[in-house]
Amino acid sequence: MNDDNTRRQFLRQAAVTTTALGTLAIPQQVHAAGTDVIRIGLVGCGGRGTGAAINALTAEPNAVLVAIGDAFADRSASCLKTLQDDQAVADRISVDSDHVFAGFDAYKNVVDSDVDVVILATPPHFRPEHLKYVVEKSKHCFVEKPIAVDVPGVKSVLETCAEAKRKKLAIVSGLCWRYDAGVRETIQRIQDGAIGEVLAIESVYNSGTLWHRGDKPDWSRMEYQMRNWLYYTWLSGDHVVEQAIHNLDRASWLLGDVSPSQAMGIGGRQQRTDPKYGHIFDHHTVFYEYESGVRMFFTCRQQDNCSMSTNDRVIGTHGTARIIKNQIRGKTKWRYRSPRRDSDDPEMRGGMYVAEHQEMFKSIRDGNPINNGEYMCNSTMIAIMGRMATYTGQTLTWEQAFGSEQRLGPTEYQWGDMPEPPVAIPGITKFV
Repeated sequence: MNDDNTRRQFLRQAAVTTTALGTLAIPQQVHAAGTDVIRIGLVGCGGRGTGAAINALTAEPNAVLVAIGDAFADRSASCLKTLQDDQAVADRISVDSDHVFAGFDAYKNVVDSDVDVVILATPPHFRPEHLKYVVEKSKHCFVEKPIAVDVPGVKSVLETCAEAKRKKLAIVSGLCWRYDAGVRETIQRIQDGAIGEVLAIESVYNSGTLWHRGDKPDWSRMEYQMRNWLYYTWLSGDHVVEQAIHNLDRASWLLGDVSPSQAMGIGGRQQRTDPKYGHIFDHHTVFYEYESGVRMFFTCRQQDNCSMSTNDRVIGTHGTARIIKNQIRGKTKWRYRSPRRDSDDPEMRGGMYVAEHQEMFKSIRDGNPINNGEYMCNSTMIAIMGRMATYTGQTLTWEQAFGSEQRLGPTEYQWGDMPEPPVAIPGITKFV
């Protein structure tokens, strides 16, 4: 099977069209004071999960948060307090004490709590299993990016999203730039030929170092790794997957969500060499090639005291464009001028972070639920392919990458010993 056929097969897996099952597209309604209430459950109570809950409640006036869960009880408790203290949403936090869950099975408790929509914001490793359970229970879902940390996880989510489509369930991705008005129009104009034929993309996500939550004598190694999940590939996928996926997703979107034919990467760790930072790299550079001839030159870095930049520069036969800056310089110059994410317009409050939830709820109410499954899996796979290339030092084809059978992390979860994975060494670390 050639690479092109493999990529097409990948996209077809989630696009199987069948007669919809009898599951209702409209969420189960709970009538309160004459209004239709949408009951939300939150799984993953860290900063992103707390923020996503606020975004959802901001997006939908009839939404109520009724259940929350996290692996750690203190995270669930702190999340609940933050939400209850937020005056903008506090009146719609209706979480009873017996609906605050903790432990590895907290996600099941939340999903089973008579909710209509579930927000998944745990570390990425858990998303394939959690999303599968959500869809099995016929609930709509907002799922943060990325959706997996390894190829078996991506394939699992592809199958789950195909099932969600059959059940007419909404699956909305946390790849939020797809819901930014300025970026949408910029990409549409490029696709319509504003800079001619696209030749190459220069994509950069260079930031500083992020948080570290320390260590405590009473923490098991499993707890330590999970509380500092950014620094373990089995939990985060490495920052090229967990953070920089936004850049790779915008580029993929621009190119029609086709998959690259091959990738070669360079990466390592220079600043974050202390063992407390686990085993991920602190910089990656990946060169992606597409069958169309387009090349993408992508770099991401998490290092302090270095130049920071986040942008995508698109080079065409008749001009250039900057996607996030919403600028096009071709035969005619253009810049997005309408209300955007930093506007004072109340309709734009929260920007893309609220818009993704608004569009999800609207699609549910209209009986035509959004399913972002195909592109969120494809973009996650592109990021994983890049990590594989930097870790091994090998040039990998899409067929090779998508054929990986490597499963990261344990298959059973318990608070106890958890071996520290070694740091990858290009040329020595093998592709699996």
